[in-house]
Amino acid sequence: MNTPSDIGLIGLAVMGQNLALNIADHGFKISVFNRTTVTMEKFVAENPDTPGGLVGHATLEEFAASLSRPRKAVIMVQAGRATDAVIDALTKVFEPGDIIIDGGNAKWTDTIRREKELKEKGFLFIGSGVSGGEEGARFGPAVMPGGDRAAYSHLEPVWNAIAAKVDPVTGRELKGAAPGKPIVGGVPCATYIGENGAGHYVKMVHNGIEYGDMQMICEAYDLMRKLLGMPAPEIAAVFKKWNTGVLDSFLIEITGEVLAQKDPAGSADLVDRILDTAGQKGTGKWTSVSALDMGVPAPTVAEAVFARCISAVKDERVAASKILSGPDAAYRGDKQELIGAIHAALYCSKICSYAQGFQLMREAQKEYGWTLDFGRIAQIFRGGCIIRAVFLQKITEAFERDGKLANLLLDPYFKGEIDKLQAQWRKVVATAALQGVPAPCLGSALSYYDGYRAEKLPANLLQAQRDYFGAHTYERTDKPRGVFFHVDWPDPARPQTQV
Repeated sequence: MNTPSDIGLIGLAVMGQNLALNIADHGFKISVFNRTTVTMEKFVAENPDTPGGLVGHATLEEFAASLSRPRKAVIMVQAGRATDAVIDALTKVFEPGDIIIDGGNAKWTDTIRREKELKEKGFLFIGSGVSGGEEGARFGPAVMPGGDRAAYSHLEPVWNAIAAKVDPVTGRELKGAAPGKPIVGGVPCATYIGENGAGHYVKMVHNGIEYGDMQMICEAYDLMRKLLGMPAPEIAAVFKKWNTGVLDSFLIEITGEVLAQKDPAGSADLVDRILDTAGQKGTGKWTSVSALDMGVPAPTVAEAVFARCISAVKDERVAASKILSGPDAAYRGDKQELIGAIHAALYCSKICSYAQGFQLMREAQKEYGWTLDFGRIAQIFRGGCIIRAVFLQKITEAFERDGKLANLLLDPYFKGEIDKLQAQWRKVVATAALQGVPAPCLGSALSYYDGYRAEKLPANLLQAQRDYFGAHTYERTDKPRGVFFHVDWPDPARPQTQV
């Protein structure tokens, strides 16, 4: 007699296949279904000996019948209409009390809607961010589930098992997972985030931070390339050295590897043969729009999105380069000193970028009625996901010191780091401007820092302007907050009487 499967998965593109194998490697029996049956059959045939077992099904009816109660099915299909279509189909073969899990890159507002609709029909819904790309899905992602807490208790053993693991003391990711040989021990990079769309919202902010990280790394590379004339292999050596210190992270590590790669089609450095136009899938934009909607300053993420946008107008940039002029990008100071300053600028900007991301999540919990544990969120970011970094251990410790920390910049550790390094940070941003090298994220992070630490900003003049042309009123420094005033400003079109 066949035993029922512990869990099911729908959608066998690369991410779905890798996640299914990860689940099976940890001893869970998993049923799989794909709209194209031949894809499912090929996948199951190629993986006959997993510890838990893979069972393929040609129909959703068979798929549903194979699952233990309450049924649990993970959806790994394209976000949007495709996900809605699969959910609708599952409701026809599942029963009230069964659990549907969306493991795709869904927009959090869609997750809120889906959870509400399914709850009304008696189904339980979990929207779970899954970060780490194909490799993470196979050997250990960071997972960010949101939804019904009781429903998550049924999924939790699976998610904790398949998630990336980190050392409980150092926060470093434990490595060495291989097919059929998962990592045992360590702290799983999985935690319940909050109700309805909280998991997908945190995953979105993760992606927004990722946009900032990637762009800042690119700016550091560009400064070394243009100001110091360093070739890709020499810059690669710098990044590999940086990966042994405070910037130790997945993105710094792969940057060193990318810059050292030769072109398979020739002898040139591969990076110099790649067209400078960047793509995007929208999560950075969603993060920026959410920040704007809630009035939360997140300029570094927004600048990273805009940097990709300006990269995309390649033909216009080529034409403009022949018309518009700027200074010669040539640095005449000490080379090693500038490289050290770029390191400092990248680190300080990274602190500010993460501060913005956590500030955004703090405001979102007020907006949507969630209760987020920022220390736990920082913990699960330490391994499996794209922004995984040793640096995140310090964020975890910051929230352990003060769970209600308003901004990472106010934590003693991060304050001390920026106090030590900000002179070099300022030098890099100023040098980039003077030499005509664009550094939008490094510069916006510095402006954010200076704005956040400013007791007074020129918004007093802005409010006077708004009151002048639109009677929008203003508050006074010598009156209680919340009391508004208006001036009967003179009409500039009406001649004034001279006295």
